[in-house]
Amino acid sequence: MGKRITKILIANRGEIAVRIMRTASKLGIRTVGIYSRIDADSLHVSMADEAVCIGEAELSETYLNIPKIIDVAKKKSCDAIHPGYGFLAENAAFVKACDDAGILFIGPNAHAMQVMGNKIEARAWAKKSGVPITEGLTGTKETLLKAKDQVGFPVLLKAAAGGGGKGMTIVHEEKELVEALEATARQAKAYFGDDTVYIEKYLDEPRHIEIQILGDLHGNVIHLFERECSIQRRYQKIIEESPSATLTAEIRTKMGEAAVRIGKEIGYTSAGTVEFLVDKNLNFYFLEMNTRIQVEHPVTELVTGIDIVEEQIKIAEGEPLRLKQKDIHQHGHAIECRIYAEDPENNFLPSPGFMTLYCEPQGAHIRIDTGVTPGTEIKSAFDPMISKLIVWAETRDQAARRMNEALAFYGIHGIRTNISYLKKLIVGKPFLENTISTKFCDEHTGEIVAEIKQEKEEIPHYILLTGYLLLSLRHPSAKGVQLLRPGELWSRVGFWRHRIRFTVSCEGEEFPVYLPKYTEDGVEIEIAGKRFRAGVRDRQPSSLHFTVNEEPYHILYSEDRDHREYISMGGHIFLMKRHDFLPNELLAASAESLGSDLSHVSAPMPGKVIKINVKPGDEVKKGAVLLILEAMKMENNIVASREAKIKEVNVDLQQLVEVHTPLVVFEEEDGEKRGNEVAR
Repeated sequence: MGKRITKILIANRGEIAVRIMRTASKLGIRTVGIYSRIDADSLHVSMADEAVCIGEAELSETYLNIPKIIDVAKKKSCDAIHPGYGFLAENAAFVKACDDAGILFIGPNAHAMQVMGNKIEARAWAKKSGVPITEGLTGTKETLLKAKDQVGFPVLLKAAAGGGGKGMTIVHEEKELVEALEATARQAKAYFGDDTVYIEKYLDEPRHIEIQILGDLHGNVIHLFERECSIQRRYQKIIEESPSATLTAEIRTKMGEAAVRIGKEIGYTSAGTVEFLVDKNLNFYFLEMNTRIQVEHPVTELVTGIDIVEEQIKIAEGEPLRLKQKDIHQHGHAIECRIYAEDPENNFLPSPGFMTLYCEPQGAHIRIDTGVTPGTEIKSAFDPMISKLIVWAETRDQAARRMNEALAFYGIHGIRTNISYLKKLIVGKPFLENTISTKFCDEHTGEIVAEIKQEKEEIPHYILLTGYLLLSLRHPSAKGVQLLRPGELWSRVGFWRHRIRFTVSCEGEEFPVYLPKYTEDGVEIEIAGKRFRAGVRDRQPSSLHFTVNEEPYHILYSEDRDHREYISMGGHIFLMKRHDFLPNELLAASAESLGSDLSHVSAPMPGKVIKINVKPGDEVKKGAVLLILEAMKMENNIVASREAKIKEVNVDLQQLVEVHTPLVVFEEEDGEKRGNEVAR
């Protein structure tokens, strides 16, 4: 038994930092978070027991700054540092810096990291361990061009020091090779500071299957079975599952044994992942090893019941592995979807910005790992992954259905996401029948996007409009969403307007709406001449469960900073608008003039006076219609804010007025007169 860890610095951000903090808290270990100034609103900052800002925005000055991170760990008396994944997680110099500072590094030793961090060395160790590898070459551009026939086309070019799909190119013909070698070398230099290129045989329709291993400081290595990660876009995984539906029991055992052999050969400690490519005949070939915890580790945790981060901590403390291989079993099926701020319709370009809504699905066997909170800005400086949605069920089909349902209830507005894309994948015939490969998304994204657009267009407008109307029946100047209780419609639909016919638009298409009936049983709504019965089942600030003609539906709602309103259903987002409602800033102006200054009523918006109902000397009650303004093609009643006597009417019929123009002035009340006399 080594040193007991009492405080960990987490040299990372976002969902993995939060994930590590949760296990540390469970173990009674305090955590120190680090952050850049632009990351100050992130969840990991507020969750850490202590958080330290280490710079503005540049990664080289913050999350990649080894001396600064070590200095914070020393000043905060941290026993250990957990690197998470990405950033410095596979940086051998960081491991050495921790060792030199007397701080435990929760991960493998520098030797294993260096060996497996280079694809060429890693392949040599795999071959030494008796693990199959594909044919491959490395060297200068000239050397590779001369030896190209040893591999045979098609080939895959990789950055020798790379990972995560960066700097990878498929070359199908010899004439493409020179240009591709130069491009790959440039990318390798830019991403990893090393322009060495590696060529390997490209497998047709391969599967990407990886084995999770754990190794301790006493020479013990075990595996936690496999994850299949074949659904990728641009070499980046987006759906992972465990167990793999591809493997037979025999191949599963062989791959597990191969991964353990590699781990033992290099003296691996902590959590690591040995990745393989599997061809159509279930031949498997070593791909690479990731010497860190993986993004997709939760699916392994759900099917094995093992907390991998906890095992990492115990290993770092010097404990022998607490489990034997015979003790580990797979139970049920888990699927993970990575939720990205990206636009599948535009080649998956990142979509940073402010989220107007962030609403997570809830329920049994649903897990979400995230580093964001409602109102978080998705920063362009970081990876666009928002969260990971993980579900578990007894069977693969049940897990796929549960994932589809969870995705439908995952509401993110204000930015583009891949939620609808993931939904289409998870219920698609290729995934359900397991006829996918790592090339599936690259080959089929065009048709998937077309199907998403068609599915969105086929959602009946009357359902969207009804749900939106049930949400919008509220006091016009109220903040947020406040649904009405039965009997409140006429008193709450607008204190300055009593019209019940109006126009609503959905995605720019306008629909005439009429509310003929509102009872204890629900609302009757007429849309474009057709009537529907609607009722509310459950309402929350940003969501609504409702019925239309007794059929149940669910929508999510948000409003952006420009007062555009959105609803989403089944992962599809729609822009909505009630044309009889004023923008919130104008309503605020009206509320201000009617509430804070009771001496007069001002115009809440630019418009034209089309009717005047009062004259000087008239006495009016609160709520009486003083005049009518025409604005935005709508008639808007301007009402008395209190019981009063009219002193002046400052406008004429057909006069154009601007915001805050005083329209009607009231006689002063006794209290106002006394206040004015005191002031004088």
